[in-house]
Amino acid sequence: MTDLYFVPAEEFRRILSLRDYKTELFSNCCRINTLYAIKRAGSGHIGSSFSSLDIVAWLFLNKLRLGQDVYFSSKGHDVPGFYAVATGLGILDFELIHRLRRLHGLPGHPDVLTPQIATNTGSLGMGISKAKGMVHANRLLGNDSKIYVLTGDGELQEGQFWESLPSAVNHHLHEITVIVDHNKLQSDTWVSKVSDLGDLESKFAAYGWAVGRCQGHDLAAFARVLTELEAIGDRPKIIIADTIKGKGVSFMEHTAMEPDQKLYRFHSGAPDDSTYTRALQELIEQVNRLLEQIGAQPLHLERVNIEPNPSLNDPQRLITAYSQALVKQGQKHPNLVVLDADLVLDCGLIPFSEKFPERFFECGIAEQDMISQAGGMALKGLLPIAHSFACFLSTRPNEQIYNNATEKTKIIYVGSLAGLLPGGPGHSHQSVRDISALGAVPGLIMLEPSCEQEVDLALDYYINKASGSCYLRLVSIPCEIPYQLPPDYSLESGKGVMLTNPAKTDGVIFGYGPILLPQAYYAAKILQQDHNLHLRVVNLPWLNCLDPHWLQSMIEGCSWIFTLDNHYLIGGQGDRIASVSAELGLSPFVKVKKFGLTSIPQCGQNHEVLKYHRLDAESLAADIANLYQI
Repeated sequence: MTDLYFVPAEEFRRILSLRDYKTELFSNCCRINTLYAIKRAGSGHIGSSFSSLDIVAWLFLNKLRLGQDVYFSSKGHDVPGFYAVATGLGILDFELIHRLRRLHGLPGHPDVLTPQIATNTGSLGMGISKAKGMVHANRLLGNDSKIYVLTGDGELQEGQFWESLPSAVNHHLHEITVIVDHNKLQSDTWVSKVSDLGDLESKFAAYGWAVGRCQGHDLAAFARVLTELEAIGDRPKIIIADTIKGKGVSFMEHTAMEPDQKLYRFHSGAPDDSTYTRALQELIEQVNRLLEQIGAQPLHLERVNIEPNPSLNDPQRLITAYSQALVKQGQKHPNLVVLDADLVLDCGLIPFSEKFPERFFECGIAEQDMISQAGGMALKGLLPIAHSFACFLSTRPNEQIYNNATEKTKIIYVGSLAGLLPGGPGHSHQSVRDISALGAVPGLIMLEPSCEQEVDLALDYYINKASGSCYLRLVSIPCEIPYQLPPDYSLESGKGVMLTNPAKTDGVIFGYGPILLPQAYYAAKILQQDHNLHLRVVNLPWLNCLDPHWLQSMIEGCSWIFTLDNHYLIGGQGDRIASVSAELGLSPFVKVKKFGLTSIPQCGQNHEVLKYHRLDAESLAADIANLYQI
């Protein structure tokens, strides 16, 4: 059991009734509840939430006309801090603080289905464009409303941010105030070392924006700058707020990093028990120190006991396996180069970057630029491997990927964080349309490994056997794998391998990847034990190519084909299996049932999300049994 603490609603009401230090007390109480929510959820973004919390608290306490003005964060991952502010003010159900990243709770990134959320964010660079649309609509509708948009500084590497600036000036959109949370870090490392932003004040001014700058935690200075800018009535405004990532907890603040420390520790994830306790104690001491100065009673906290999440049994980690395979291939191929879009840690690229620094290119949060750079490298004879989260890699630079394909060069694209899980970040990061987005790119082959062994085989195939470009779809979470691939297993284009082959066969389940293929495996066991149904389970890692003769051999003697997609049904692997099986013209006819996503992915704990979408083993077994009318 772990003891966690939060500031209850009645304590917020007491804090808000005070005259002195109200904003500072309120923001630090919000930090306590942000810390609590992230620790309880098991993941979240502490550093960014803490760097922006003073500004968000000040805006809601001193500036926003609730119900009239609009505030939202363009970067989105600081939303736990916003939730703490909104629940502390009573404009969002307070009990939701216990349900961050839970099904029907508070999503990991902003979603308009949550009260007080103005727009969906998490995909970076969209904020000013959304604000411009709101202003145009308000003017047409006669609404008096100001729009306040918070952005990150790493976010400024996205091209859309800069595209959005000129027309805001041309249309005199003075209702917009943008605040740059300039905490100097993006993800886990320094903005200046990834893609230096240069003289931001001069850049913004050159576009015609009214520009101010201040220390973002000096709220009196922030108020003065905002007042000065608001006196300018014909232009949009932008404030560069110099902040500290992790502000409020000394050892979480980026200013506490050692000179040789490459990565910031508190961008994402959740603190361990000892780190949580140390951070909580610091925040409590700060609040109580201020309360004592004004003669108020010390802070009252409520305690909850949380059961730790059950640990996985010998899980496999595909990102780690990929990291090792990449270094191995790098040693063999001096023309192999690696590109990254600000996710060096999450994509498993640190070992390669340290082993071959001259062949590693950090491109920042600029996916389109990265993919076109990869295209130029390929034209000159290099073998580029470009990385990002699948949700961004398959969509933002989709046109650039197609352009590269028309040049008929060879580039490997590696999309991690693929599929429905983890469920905690929410739909902005759940990549469940990448197969359809990339499946028709000419000459591009796509594959998702089901285990560590298959990761190594896939990268080897892509580098040493494939003649054209490839997309490798990688699940990022650790997974329990109940099956083993045959010792002599190798990858053959469009073919998979049977994991179970019962003597009596009632049907066949095709799956791929370490999330849903295990669910298929377990579902087959349930069906055999509870319903006397015997299903083959087939691992088919190829996502957009299929050998028809091999498929015929797999479905021979079956009355049903079941496909299982970690993806939307439309455009997934199941569509290809159904199409090819129809073209085979089998007699007797074999029925096909496709399982996958039919709606926008839910946010929540992994088991909650799988069950909601009926992709867990129990739901799959029940739905398959119903088709046999059992």
